[in-house]
Parts: sequence; C-alpha cells; structure tokens
Amino acid sequence: MRDTSKHQGLRNQLAKSLKNKGISDQKVLDAIRKVPRHLFIDSSFEDHTYRDKAFPIAAGQTISQPYTVAFQSQVLRIRQGDKVLEIGTGSGYQTAVLVAMQAEVYSIERQHELFKKTSLFLPKIGYRPKKLIFGDGYKGFPEKAPFDKVIVTAGAPYIPKALMAQLKVGGKLLIPVGGLTQTMTLLIRTSPKKFEKHELGDFTFVPMLQKKN
Repeated sequence: MRDTSKHQGLRNQLAKSLKNKGISDQKVLDAIRKVPRHLFIDSSFEDHTYRDKAFPIAAGQTISQPYTVAFQSQVLRIRQGDKVLEIGTGSGYQTAVLVAMQAEVYSIERQHELFKKTSLFLPKIGYRPKKLIFGDGYKGFPEKAPFDKVIVTAGAPYIPKALMAQLKVGGKLLIPVGGLTQTMTLLIRTSPKKFEKHELGDFTFVPMLQKKN
C-alpha cells in the first residue's frame, strides 16, 4: 500500500475544493489532507478516489463523499480528546478522519464483513480508534457512555432514543433522518431531559440497518 507525493497533491486539491464549498475548520481540512483515502477503495478505482463523490464498497455500502465527511466533522466541532461514538464504521474513512483529529473514537458496524476488514485495515495504516464494535448502532455503546459527540453515517428513519441517552449534557448528536433523502439533524443536549434541534439540509446516505439476531 503506497502513499505517494502524487496522492498528497490530490489530497491538497481535494481539501482546497472542500474549502471552496464552505468547509472552514482547519482541523477538518488538515485531516482530509492527511488520511490516504485511496487506500480505502479498491485500487482498480483509484482514479475516483479524490473526487468529491461517494463510492461503493463491500456489503452494499458506500464510502461517503469527502464533502459529507468533512461537513459532519465540522458540525460536531471535534476537539482533541473528545469521546466520539460513530455509528456505521463502513470502510473506516470517517473513523480515520476523526482519529486524525485526535478524537477517542468508538465505532459500531453491523455488517460483519466490513467489521472484520476494517478492524485489520485501520491499525495497518496507522489509525487506531479506541474500539471497533460489531453490533447494532441503534443501541449505541452504553458501556462507554456518556459521549461528547455521536455521529451517524447512515440514514435513519428516526433518532434512536438510546443514542440520545448516551450523550453528555452539552454534547452533540448528528444524524441523517428520513427515507430516500435524509435531513441532516443536529441535537445538542442542553440538560438531562432537554435537547436543542437543528436541521442542516438534505443529504443521501445508505440506510441505517439494525443488527439481525
């Protein structure tokens, strides 16, 4: 697995294009410049790697387009040491971006094929989340709650109450909610029983599936 000066140049161009589209958080742009996205996609499709678009991966899932990854990371305002729960590890690209931003990442994946692949792959290229979990994202990860931030990388028909419950007061939950097209929805926990809700535009994600028993 090679990461060349050409790849670095393409990442610099990608970061510049994302900045032109409204991504202003320097930590996000630095992470986009750092994480070798071409290693997350089959080498036969390498030409597509640094275009701002989603791309199919295994198990009927996709690697999100870079703008979406950057947008979600920016909205959450990731700080060094934040304890972040990610729902939908997928290829691990968003996971790696969060790790590059120095978050402590716990990531859940319900597709066993992807879970196994990503569990081996991320450490191999130098990105080590705190824990990768094979499980049901709708249930979250109560063992390590509460979390500073929760990020959902698949479209959900509703906001799971378990994820709301596992958020710290002052914490942020970002989730795409809806059917074929989803509304990016931000919840900020303002007190033990109150949440502030913001809707941040339409996006399209693969569906958030529950784990089959």
